[in-house]
Amino acid sequence: MKKNFFLSAGWLIVACASVVAQTPNYPTIGQIVRADPRLDKLIPKDAKVDVLAGGFTWSEGPIWIKNGNYLLFSDVPENTVFKWTEKDGAKPFLKPSGYTGLGAYGGEPGSNGLTIDGQGRLIFCEHGDKRITAMPLDGSGGKRTLADNYNGKRFCSPNDVVAHSDGSYYFTDPPYGMRKGENDPDRETDGYGVYRIAPSKNGAPGVVTLLVNDLTRPNGIALSPDEKTLYVAQSDPKNPLVMAYPLQADGTVGKGRTIFGASDMKKRNLEGGFDGMKVDKAGNLWVTGANGVLVLTSTGEFLGHINIGNATANCAWGDDGSTLYITADMYLCRIRTTAKGW
Repeated sequence: MKKNFFLSAGWLIVACASVVAQTPNYPTIGQIVRADPRLDKLIPKDAKVDVLAGGFTWSEGPIWIKNGNYLLFSDVPENTVFKWTEKDGAKPFLKPSGYTGLGAYGGEPGSNGLTIDGQGRLIFCEHGDKRITAMPLDGSGGKRTLADNYNGKRFCSPNDVVAHSDGSYYFTDPPYGMRKGENDPDRETDGYGVYRIAPSKNGAPGVVTLLVNDLTRPNGIALSPDEKTLYVAQSDPKNPLVMAYPLQADGTVGKGRTIFGASDMKKRNLEGGFDGMKVDKAGNLWVTGANGVLVLTSTGEFLGHINIGNATANCAWGDDGSTLYITADMYLCRIRTTAKGW
């Protein structure tokens, strides 16, 4: 992938899996595009995107660890989860993170999306090992597989995951992490689905249910604050979509509706598919895409765009809930907002 450099002077990029030394005066990147006055209540007029670290191959899946006051995120090609703190910067936290096999495994073997469940465990979407796993943050006991197949067929490459308060998990499974992508001869599923893992009962693994099977590239996933709506972002650049599905009492979903799509992107001269997303407490969606983060209302009204200028993978709320951490290509970034993350 061609890298796009436009950081302020004095910033040294270290190649491969190494990271940049941290200083209190972070360089900034990108710009805030304000399309609706309501954005001013979410992002201050003087807000800037700070670059906290760089030199990663493809940063993804950030998650804030509230009890430890640090951020975890994946570098998918490097098969590594990094830990970032204000004091120490970014350092390896776990390697391997998503592929434990022997030999090479394509270009994206590691973990992708990360989250924390109700038990305080770190939940991984693993590309190379094709599974969803859980691990205590201190690593005690190692990882436990939550799901690695549907009806006996192994997943493609679980991409992003969200935990429900009832103990279930919702995740997406596009082909990006397979050795040869959609043409991989080892592919076992017919399509690319959105799945649910039911809560475990009496120690038995939760039942896996296929919820959505008509998206070409399901990717980012999030729940509304009241957990009555499941949002799914599609990363297909030919048909970018942000979908909303009503959650039923049994954990399945009803008929989905498009709240932001290709025509909305074209109207605003934006290109590309969507990747990750998060929701704030007011129900607004913060969706990565178009080389940045789009800010939408819960009904899909476009409020603005944090235009980073680089392919942007995912985001997560951190600190007191008002800081948005962003993984964008080789960078880890953040922006201070006046929104409150969910």
